[in-house]
Amino acid sequence: MAAVIDFLRTRREQSLAELIEYLKIPSISTLGVGVKEAAAHLVELMSNSGIEAQILPTEGISLVYGEVKGPPDAPTMLIYGHYDVQPADISEGWRSEPFEPQVRDGRLYARGSGDNKGQHFAQIKAVEAYHQTNTKMPITLKFLIEGED
Repeated sequence: MAAVIDFLRTRREQSLAELIEYLKIPSISTLGVGVKEAAAHLVELMSNSGIEAQILPTEGISLVYGEVKGPPDAPTMLIYGHYDVQPADISEGWRSEPFEPQVRDGRLYARGSGDNKGQHFAQIKAVEAYHQTNTKMPITLKFLIEGED
């Protein structure tokens, strides 16, 4: 486990840059803006992290599904999230443009950074760290990330 944590620490700046690129996508489901781009970006991010990922079409906005297999007898955990965000405008009290992420005082500010792109991004990066350090996953992980929260 120490190798996984060390890997994450050494990749902090690179991961932050990748998260910023993801947060720049204004995946506003209520307006239909950027959701296809966000889903495709998420599949690429997951695939590059060692997760088998695909877009699952629905009658509405597509789901993103991913899976990482653990040992045959291991339990399975489902990670649920959403890649869409609500509309945001600087006139609503933002100190910076909502889709132009900024780091201020060690904190990242952008629409979706806390709800919910940041959470599943961190989980995906944890899987990447396991793969990159040749550490076996102790469980099977399934990701279901939707675009219509």
